Amino acid sequence: MNNNVGPVMRQGELAQAVIEAAEIDNPDKVITVEDKVAYIRIQTTDEMLIKRQTIEEMLGRPFSMSEIEIDLSSFAGRIDTQVEYIRFYHAKHL
Repeated sequence: MNNNVGPVMRQGELAQAVIEAAEIDNPDKVITVEDKVAYIRIQTTDEMLIKRQTIEEMLGRPFSMSEIEIDLSSFAGRIDTQVEYIRFYHAKHL
């Protein structure tokens, strides 16, 4: 058991933007990326916040957080999706 949280995404432009956004938006965290060819697991411990604005900067275009659902295969932890961010977290630490 662990306290890892984060998205599991299909390979592609959005997954790469989410990786970069995760690193920028969580500067005090170590972000681990596991490339499984068909999908990418992006994770850290306890909590990860990814901002819409950061994803837009990485993609170079406007972005709606609902777009992430298309490439989000799975996730670890709990998820809180808002207009301006998506947050992966644990309600209780293991």
